[in-house]
Amino acid sequence: MPSSTPRAEGAAKPEGAGGPQTGGPQAGERIAKRIARAGLCSRREAEAWIAAGRVSVDGKKLTSPALVVGASSIILVDGKPLPGAEPARLFRYHKPDGLLTTPRGPEGLATIYEKLPADLPRVMPVSPLDLHAEGLLLLTNDGAMKRHMELHGRDWLRRYRIRLSGAVEADRLAVLAKGVCIDGVAYGPIRASLDRQKGVNAWLTVALAEGKDRDIRKLCQHLGWTVSRLICVAYGPFQLGDLPRGAIEEVAPKMVREQLGLSASRGQQQDANRRRQP
Repeated sequence: MPSSTPRAEGAAKPEGAGGPQTGGPQAGERIAKRIARAGLCSRREAEAWIAAGRVSVDGKKLTSPALVVGASSIILVDGKPLPGAEPARLFRYHKPDGLLTTPRGPEGLATIYEKLPADLPRVMPVSPLDLHAEGLLLLTNDGAMKRHMELHGRDWLRRYRIRLSGAVEADRLAVLAKGVCIDGVAYGPIRASLDRQKGVNAWLTVALAEGKDRDIRKLCQHLGWTVSRLICVAYGPFQLGDLPRGAIEEVAPKMVREQLGLSASRGQQQDANRRRQP
């Protein structure tokens, strides 16, 4: 049963060059990772459970998470068989301003996990947005998928709409188009277009292949602009569209397979696993 608040997990290491290995238990994976893939907890929590003597493999109680288990390993947690791995899933979430994307934040700051539906599986953000950024945030329940998207999606354009204070002049947009270097960090060509200028306020659409929303604030500050609103509208092929603020929607498995390079057979197995769930 899912907990009342979805849990977050750190990114997993890539499991193969051809794409994320998702859709079921894999031979030769760490015990903590296997437990996390079953949806019971995060990998760090699983390691704590192992240290506390709550996990046994093939009849032997574990005290170290350094064990590699196979597909035939019999794993018990608190004396109960480990459930099968959850199918890999991807969600579009319209993140509101003022929410952290970390599981826990300083007192007084809310996180997305306090706002997500209670029946959502344990999820983690792909390329997190900062506190005051809003718009499209991709969430997945699979660490390998997260890692794959963040590593292999570097050529994907992230598109943002920005409201700022300052005069947007053609020569400044040309600076972005050529690429800039700020504090020793070189940014490649950045596509930026002026949507509207009204007095001292303007709206821009910006697209960049690498970098995060914090980098956009640095770029704007470098050009003498102050960002007052930052909205992510696309992450590669995944679009915010007309998804309402605060709403979440699962990405169709077929689109995930097509965009992430998952094999058809593995994707079909994921679909079948999902249909079998009560």
